[in-house]
Amino acid sequence: MTVSSDVLALMDEWGPEKVVAVSDRRSGMKGVLVIDNTARGMGKGGTRMSPTVTAAEVARLARVMTWKWAGVDLFFGGAKAGIVFDPASPDKERALRAFARALANEVPREYVLGLDMGLTERDAAVVQDELGDRGAMMGAPAALGGLPYDELGVTGFGVAEVADELMPLRGRRVAVQGFGAVGAAAVRRFAELGAQVVAVSSVRGALLDPDGLDVPKLLALRASHGDDAVVEYGPVRPLGAELLAPCDILVPAATQDVLDADLAGRLDAELVVEGANLPTSAGAQEVLAARGITVVPDFIANAGGVVAAAYGMDARYSPFPVEPSVVLEAVSRKLRANAAFIVAESAERGGTTHDTARAVAQERVLAAMRLKGRAA
Repeated sequence: MTVSSDVLALMDEWGPEKVVAVSDRRSGMKGVLVIDNTARGMGKGGTRMSPTVTAAEVARLARVMTWKWAGVDLFFGGAKAGIVFDPASPDKERALRAFARALANEVPREYVLGLDMGLTERDAAVVQDELGDRGAMMGAPAALGGLPYDELGVTGFGVAEVADELMPLRGRRVAVQGFGAVGAAAVRRFAELGAQVVAVSSVRGALLDPDGLDVPKLLALRASHGDDAVVEYGPVRPLGAELLAPCDILVPAATQDVLDADLAGRLDAELVVEGANLPTSAGAQEVLAARGITVVPDFIANAGGVVAAAYGMDARYSPFPVEPSVVLEAVSRKLRANAAFIVAESAERGGTTHDTARAVAQERVLAAMRLKGRAA
């Protein structure tokens, strides 16, 4: 993992404020923590584990967290961490414990870990155990007093709530790229709200059915087969077919950089709700705006996790568990209102919804920086 060439070039007036690179020779773990901007509060963001994660990727995601916290007007700072390791390795726990120990100076005083790609609720329990602190990582199992984000599916739930606010879902056709924790939870909530899910995909391929997929069957297959659920459901089509499926609402919920300007010009959707972080390029955003296709930016649409994390942070040392229904109601209320505000504000200011959402977030962060003497 190269830190200097990746991260120093990304530093600007917003951050990052702190970059910590760590390694452990015995486990082979390499990792990085990027604390981007703490003007509105301490660093809080997910931790991902992947053999290919880079410092630049983590810094980019930390910046998204800065805007996400400010975008939903909650008082934490943007931060992110990455562990260069295979989450399927039998040595995963060893590497995770080494990572936690290496960041003992920063966690949980400056940064609290959260779940992201490659980590599970049990991993949150491992980090808490290694550091001897329930407040070191959010997302631990309910049996340990945590708020089980994956079980509740708060991020995917929020994505569907946002879509329903802008385009009431009953009878609408929805295509979802990605059938991981976010995509599956979104699919479940879309079905509950009366939408017709006409396409989903995982790394194994895409499923399309203009008459609507059998969502209960799909979810059951995912529970038993993981990414292979789409293959078991079958027949699958090449990846990318789900993005071009005729639909009312498209949800890219897999990974970053999946929609470029060319693909944006060929979409057959009226509304794009970004379930993943950074799924559309700036060029794609311009094309979609020109075509009259509304886009709900990632840090507005997929902020259900941060709303839930805020509840978890508030209760992390309390002996009383957080009531899941309270969290889901707050996710729905906060994200619906915020998405409607950003779309209306974009129409008023002009430009893309991403431009507007980022400007609103930046205004809030800059105000905090000025009050603390961090900016002129």
